[in-house]
Amino acid sequence: MRVAAVQLDVALGEVERNLVACEELAEAAAADGAELVALPEFFTTGAAFVPELADRALPPDGAAGEMLSAVAARLGIHLGGSFLCRDGDGEVRNAFMLAGPDGELLGRHDKDLPTMWENALYVGGDDDGVIDAGRLSIGAAVCWEYMRNTTARRLRGRVDLVMGGSNWWSVPPWPPAAITRRLEVSNARRAAMAPAVFGRYVGAPVVHAANSGPFSCRMPELPLLPYSGHFQGGALIADPEGNVLERRHHSEGSGYVVAEVSAQRVPPAEPVPERYWMHGRGAIPALAWHTERLHGRRWYRRHVRGRPAYAPAAGAAVTA
Repeated sequence: MRVAAVQLDVALGEVERNLVACEELAEAAAADGAELVALPEFFTTGAAFVPELADRALPPDGAAGEMLSAVAARLGIHLGGSFLCRDGDGEVRNAFMLAGPDGELLGRHDKDLPTMWENALYVGGDDDGVIDAGRLSIGAAVCWEYMRNTTARRLRGRVDLVMGGSNWWSVPPWPPAAITRRLEVSNARRAAMAPAVFGRYVGAPVVHAANSGPFSCRMPELPLLPYSGHFQGGALIADPEGNVLERRHHSEGSGYVVAEVSAQRVPPAEPVPERYWMHGRGAIPALAWHTERLHGRRWYRRHVRGRPAYAPAAGAAVTA
C-alpha cells in the first residue's frame, strides 16, 4: 500500500488557511500515488498557548470533517488527522477522524491526555483508537500517545497500520543557552524517535504527519517569559521494525513523504515496557507536564468549556 504523511507549516488559529493547505497537500500526495494520507495533529489550527484558540474548535460535522470526507471521496483515498473539536456537550476534544474513499467518516479517536499547555484547550478521551477501515484495521495515535505504554497496549496486535500526527514543540533558547541547546538536541531526537519505533511495540507500520514552522506565545505559568521556538516537524513513514522509510525535516517546511508499506499486522518486535513513559521526557517537559496541566485545566474551565463552535467565514474555500 502506498501511503503518505503530510508536514504542514501551520498558521496558528487560521482555520480556513490551514484547511486549504491540507487539501492541496493531500491532492499532491494522491497524485504521487498515495492511497492513504495522514494529516498532522491540530491540522486546522496548530496548538500553542494562544487565547484565540479558545474560539477555534469546530463541530464534529463542521468544516474539518467536511473537508476530510469531500477530499477523500474526490481522490479515492483514506484521509485522516486530528483537530480541536467542540462536541455537543460543550467540551473540546483533540479528535482524530478518518474518512474513507467513499467519503464516509469511518471512525474517531480522542487523544487520551492533553500535553502540557494543551490542557488549556481540550479534555482527554478514553476510546481504544482502533478504526475499522474495511480490509484494514487502523490504529490512531497522536503525538505524546506515542510515548505512553497505554497506547501501545491498546493497539498491540490489533491493527494493520498506525496513523497519526504530532504538534511537538522545541525547547526555547532561554539562558543559559548552553544548557537549553543541549536539552533541545535531546528533545528533537525524542520527537523523531518516538513515532519511528512505535511499530516495534504494536506490530504494524506507522504513518506519522507533523506540524512545522516557527511560532511564539506566552508561557501559561510564566506570562512574563515568552516562548519562541518551532514545531519539530518530522513527518515520517516507518516499518514495523522501526526502520524509517521516509522522513521530512522540519526545516523543509510544508510537503509530504510517501512510501510503500505492507499494511498487515505482524508479531511485535519488542515487548511493551512496564514503565508508563516508554521514553524519557527530558527535564523541562517533565516539569511542564505538571505545572501547565494544573494551570491549563483552570484556564480551560474559565475560557473554553461551553463556548460556541467555530464557523469559518462565509464563502471560505475550505472543502472540495
